[in-house]
Amino acid sequence: MSSTAKTAAKTVLISGASIAGPALALWLHRYGFTPTVVERAPELRTGGYKVDIRGTAIEVCRRMGVLDEIRAKSTNMRGGSYVDDAGRTIGELPADIFGGRVEEDDEIMRGDLARILYERTRDDVEYLFDDSIASLAEDAHGVTVTFDSGTVRRFDLVVGADGLHSHTRKLAFDPEERFKRHLGAYISIFTAPNHLGLDRWETYHALPKKLLCVYSASGETDARNLFVFSAPEDVPYDLRDVTDQKRLLADTFAGDGWEVPRLLEHAAGADDFYLDSMSLVEMDRWSRGRVVLLGDAAHCSSPASGQGTGLALTGAYVLAGELARAGGDHTVAFARYEERMRPGVEQNQKMAEGFVKEMTVGSKWKIALRMLMVRTLPKTPWKNLIAKKIRDGIQSAANAVPIEDYAAPTATPAAPHPTVTA
Repeated sequence: MSSTAKTAAKTVLISGASIAGPALALWLHRYGFTPTVVERAPELRTGGYKVDIRGTAIEVCRRMGVLDEIRAKSTNMRGGSYVDDAGRTIGELPADIFGGRVEEDDEIMRGDLARILYERTRDDVEYLFDDSIASLAEDAHGVTVTFDSGTVRRFDLVVGADGLHSHTRKLAFDPEERFKRHLGAYISIFTAPNHLGLDRWETYHALPKKLLCVYSASGETDARNLFVFSAPEDVPYDLRDVTDQKRLLADTFAGDGWEVPRLLEHAAGADDFYLDSMSLVEMDRWSRGRVVLLGDAAHCSSPASGQGTGLALTGAYVLAGELARAGGDHTVAFARYEERMRPGVEQNQKMAEGFVKEMTVGSKWKIALRMLMVRTLPKTPWKNLIAKKIRDGIQSAANAVPIEDYAAPTATPAAPHPTVTA
């Protein structure tokens, strides 16, 4: 392949319109590339749980120009409490200790962040909703992409930013089973009426090998509900079917106290019900030829890390910056992107393994010990030291990927969107 062919990359297809995809599209457009985003869903997905923006991701958002919008949509959580089976408060903690936050760290609903990024890019980026990649055929000069709709187009590069169950990864690399490592637990999230009357407050209830959380963020009238539970990867349910997912949740928590029966009733009728495994994605390489993976598709750290969104935003910044620095030479840019991201990714994945175990404590006496700590911590003279230790670990992971200044190149017109070839 000639040097000219290597450095000619301008058109980039991005699979996935959640967080990583639109963030990458924003940066690529600024650098003079022509990004196209394809999304399987018929419209922007605005559901999901609250996500942390901290550490390096704060600076990335500032450089993107969206930090003020994130601040305006902050969850503004005041704190949280643990309750027993009867609903009695065991202990309360302020938001900074609960979330391990410092200084500029913030939190936003995933759907709000997705909407912010989409609105920032929709006028400059081509979005293809209700479609997805059916096949990829790479040659020395680009990638021929056939879409499920039957459309065939040519792109210089393809980016898979389509999550834990990335279809792009399956097409360009190998089946998911080769790269996904189950952490022994599942997570379920859904919206329900705020019958507890929570106001920027989260309430936790711990059971052996299970954890529940109900909360309501700033500006929300409903409540979000999170269930975490230990289970092997090969549970006897069809996890591709939402009815079976709901059955799994109901069977797992059947007979449990507190508000569980009522929450399970809400889960049965929820139209935004989500359930998936807590898993890591571990790959030797995140690129193959002209195809590269980004965010959870490349290195899912599971929701337990609290860093998936931060890594997605940072990864988008680094990948676009390296492509610009290399003049579109993907052979150089992809290697640099991975070199800069991988150490921080591995640190966050290691942290996630520990957090999953903390979320699914296996015995009543260990839960009782934790509740004792929650109850007594605000009254102890060393509470600041304990809080600092918690924050230091989280902040180390949040700042594990150092970022560089990628000077914007001399403004050049972006290439036209690829034409339909079939």
